[in-house]
Amino acid sequence: MAVTPVTISLPIADRRTSFRFYRDGLAFEPVGEAADDGVPEPLQFALNDGVRLMLIPAGGFGWVIGGRDVAGRGVSECVLDLPAATDNAVNTLFERAHRAGAEIISAPDRQPWGYTATFADPDGHLWMVTSPISSY
Repeated sequence: MAVTPVTISLPIADRRTSFRFYRDGLAFEPVGEAADDGVPEPLQFALNDGVRLMLIPAGGFGWVIGGRDVAGRGVSECVLDLPAATDNAVNTLFERAHRAGAEIISAPDRQPWGYTATFADPDGHLWMVTSPISSY
């Protein structure tokens, strides 16, 4: 049986803004050919061989989730974690995200589970970058 990637879907306000943030700011690899606006449709990024991130305009996201209300900006029901090999890798990714316009939630710091930093993307989705405890 062929295994397809797990896809995490998030609502967004603006395709171009989100595309630039994830491609240029976080260096995520876009999937698919560009549409007329220069952004792949659907807007997806391969995070690794088993996980993809799909960004859906909020109106379409409401349709995808069966007409349920789409949470507003800043209302988070999950935190997406990006693993980093070292503390320095956390700092590097955090700084890239900050330069790309991320809202800083918590600066890099040591926590009981590792060295971590948290930021919000342009639509308020929370991302935590974490290196394991063993790296310090």
